[in-house]
Amino acid sequence: MKVTSADIVISAVKPEQYPTDPLPEFALAGRSNVGKSSFINKMINRKSLARTSSKPGKTQTLNFYIINDVLHFVDVPGYGYAKVSKTERAAWGRMIETYFTSRKQLRAALLIVDLRHPPSNDDVMMYDFLKHHELPCIIIATKADKIPKGKWQKHLKVVRETLDVDPDDQLILFSGETGLGKEQAWSALQSFM
Repeated sequence: MKVTSADIVISAVKPEQYPTDPLPEFALAGRSNVGKSSFINKMINRKSLARTSSKPGKTQTLNFYIINDVLHFVDVPGYGYAKVSKTERAAWGRMIETYFTSRKQLRAALLIVDLRHPPSNDDVMMYDFLKHHELPCIIIATKADKIPKGKWQKHLKVVRETLDVDPDDQLILFSGETGLGKEQAWSALQSFM
């Protein structure tokens, strides 16, 4: 998809703040600092529409981005970040669960995992949560540029086995640096529109 326009619509914390239009939505889930914002920026050819930070826990709301006036990316707060109070984490958890379980416009979740490391227990829990609620899932194994090409398949196998990936779910190798996997990710998204 050629992206000609992309903007942030709203940072929401409750359903009444969500956009009311019927556009398809794709939510990005992943642990803190895994590269969700970098994924958005690479997909839309922008340097910093989605704010990236080296400090985990930066995203604390559901950030809705409108792309080409045809779809929304929804950046959800990262999980597994320890420097946030239990109360705050519980509130994020409720906010995320409400969105994932009640949003009619949600077409698929993009689970962003770091290819360099086996998926964490939180990644496994998130994937199981998505499967439990029968939400289509596209797994994006990012930071592929940080691993020699010859080791990609070995790392993908670890991701597949650790998450126990459903054969219906796509697993896409991605790099926010080089753009590897960008076209494949767009075609995966378009298959849900």
